[in-house]
Amino acid sequence: MTSKKPSPQEHQFVSLLSTQSLIAFIAGGTAGAASRTLVSPLERLKIIQQVQGASGGGATYNGVWNSLVRMWKEEGFRGYMRGNGVNCLRIVPYSAVQFTTYEFMKRVVVFQGFELNPFFRFGAGAIAGIVAVTSTYPLDIVRTRLSIASASFSRLDQNSAGSTGRLGSSASRGLHTSAGRNLATMAATASSSIPRSEPLGVMTMAMKIMREEGGPRALYRGLVPTALGVAPYNGFNFAAYETLKPIICPPGKQNSHRKWLTGALAGTISQTLTYPLDFLRRKSQLASAKGFKQYNGAIDAARHVFKSEGVRGFYRGMWPNLIKAMPATAAQFWVYELVKDYLIAEWKP
Repeated sequence: MTSKKPSPQEHQFVSLLSTQSLIAFIAGGTAGAASRTLVSPLERLKIIQQVQGASGGGATYNGVWNSLVRMWKEEGFRGYMRGNGVNCLRIVPYSAVQFTTYEFMKRVVVFQGFELNPFFRFGAGAIAGIVAVTSTYPLDIVRTRLSIASASFSRLDQNSAGSTGRLGSSASRGLHTSAGRNLATMAATASSSIPRSEPLGVMTMAMKIMREEGGPRALYRGLVPTALGVAPYNGFNFAAYETLKPIICPPGKQNSHRKWLTGALAGTISQTLTYPLDFLRRKSQLASAKGFKQYNGAIDAARHVFKSEGVRGFYRGMWPNLIKAMPATAAQFWVYELVKDYLIAEWKP
């Protein structure tokens, strides 16, 4: 029995797909690193606001500008960039796999004779997100823990824990609430669980998580709600960008300003529609960490958040996230197309 030889069209398709996949991989990785470094302070602030208590009484990082100023005063430039190293370590392969998978899915759809409408773009983006997040998820867990490890939750609680450390008046007032006491426990655990001589590095945090929380499986805790959140986010992101691009950037008007505007609008749309799922993802990732409230999965977390804070609880940290989403998405798509066009021109036979 002889196997069917590929047709010249199929051979040409595979050859073209390999070259374009490599270009998309390089351009996607570069775009991811550039966009995340640009918004690193806001990314860290978003995570801190998601995992701290509600803003009433005990929350200490309230407001975008005040929180960024506080972060600068307490930690300096390193505080803005804390977690960005592991974030880039995660986002470079994540973004590379994401764009490569998306371009692959688009070409498969076209090769099969279908028209690339918003529905297919949404599906291709959703699949790309699932593939990318599954391949890089442990780094996302580590990045989340590193982002909050040095946040000054502990300044709320040192008296309640019996210590005589420095306390501000606003911090002392926070101790009279249950949120303040919860933040106290969180901070005491986070600061005491790692020896002072032990650096807060990627491998250190990864080993700590596995050692204290159940082995390698702990690095994949929260993967399901993460995938459920990333799939629609990626789908809306790619579909919105490629739907808006012909409108905002018609032939002859494809300048950088219009491309940045297109990316910013796409990021705003996708983030607004899917933010509650991202919020629950953070809750799931921290569910087994000492000092944090324990939940039995994302549904249990959603029930508790809604009961204690209502719908607004699902949008905690939304404002810095929106401020971050606009330049991040704009930079990502702009850098991706810039690098992609350059590589295509350089590698053209």
